[in-house]
Amino acid sequence: MSALGRFGRRVSEDLDGHYTIRPEMPEAPPSRFRPKVGKRLSPRAWHAAFNKSNQLDLAKVITRIQRGGIDPSIRAEVWEFLLGAYPPDSTNEARTALRLQRRKEYAKLKETCQAMDPAVGSGQVVTLPRIDEDEATRRNRDDELGLSDLEPVSANGNVAMDEDVKKWKMILHQIGLDVVRTDRMLQFYEIPQNQGRLWDILALYAWYDQEIGYCQGMSDLCSPLVVLFTDDADAFWVFERIMSRVRPNFLCTDKAVGVQKQLENLASIMRVMDPKLHQHLENLGGGDYIFSFRMVMVLFRREFSFADTLYLWEMMWASEYVPASTKEWKSSKTYSWSGKFGKQLLKIGTTKDPGSKAPMAVFCMGAIFEMQRTRLLKETQGLDDVVKLLNEITGKVDPKVACTKAIKLQRAYLQKVGKVT
Repeated sequence: MSALGRFGRRVSEDLDGHYTIRPEMPEAPPSRFRPKVGKRLSPRAWHAAFNKSNQLDLAKVITRIQRGGIDPSIRAEVWEFLLGAYPPDSTNEARTALRLQRRKEYAKLKETCQAMDPAVGSGQVVTLPRIDEDEATRRNRDDELGLSDLEPVSANGNVAMDEDVKKWKMILHQIGLDVVRTDRMLQFYEIPQNQGRLWDILALYAWYDQEIGYCQGMSDLCSPLVVLFTDDADAFWVFERIMSRVRPNFLCTDKAVGVQKQLENLASIMRVMDPKLHQHLENLGGGDYIFSFRMVMVLFRREFSFADTLYLWEMMWASEYVPASTKEWKSSKTYSWSGKFGKQLLKIGTTKDPGSKAPMAVFCMGAIFEMQRTRLLKETQGLDDVVKLLNEITGKVDPKVACTKAIKLQRAYLQKVGKVT
């Protein structure tokens, strides 16, 4: 059963039901966060934040999201604003028009991908290669040798495939192999069509953003959106907004891995805030914090339960920044800093300290290390011990506690490096 949401999008009437864990998956991490009545953003408070023109005053609800998260029944609608899919000062008519435009763009993108591979939109999950990798390798070699123009036809008589199409088709089964492993503890994904929806969105995104394509971990970021949104187009564009935040983490060159920047930020923060712990980790060979790689790439999907991750994400997003005005949104699709986090960044200005403008997720990692400080100092004699300890905390940390400590860590850090009062 579903009902029409405030902005014409169908939303599930009982989103908590989608978070149900399959009974045969007892190893799934338990949820720790218990929202308190009156603390999290309720449907009533959310609807009251809109004026007569249906423009949102996000300042009325941002603190409540930061302190208690969002009621699951309105989570999808709120995330669209929180992630910048719509500017707060847009009208209902403008949002409806934009939603229809995006759905048409998604349909066109899907039609393009279906023409390249009929598995798209079929409800199936591709787990076997769609193109022979040896043949693709041979063609790449011929391209390098300048022979491709002499051999425009493949061995089976078909016209040689476009290079971009070949690259895209070669990753489709990689997406599928990840999809069938993603959130399999949820009853929601017992339904094959739901796995198919996740595969479709990731396959289309790989063509939409060909520079990134697909990287392991993206299925973990996209999966919650398939659960929250009943329309794949809406889920796709919100996923695009999430990727706009974390996209640099997935960019790799011959010289550096994209996520390295965030790990450098983490090292800078820990060096300032806890030099003893940082030195200990450095002595173990972990001063580059490479053991935190997973936390950064999938935004704590392995450290928290499914439900707790959603609360953590929205509390972090609310704590750092919110969508810009309509004019700024149209010109750059970026975000303007707001709240205490943003005000402190404005005060420190252009400080050269590399950790000063790290996202809240990096401070959350630092907070988790601080929460495990005693054990890290006493029980770790090597990096294997560090990794083992971090694996053991899965499902044992309250996301609100972690986010609250992250905010405090961020403020203390900015006070040290930027003289914030």
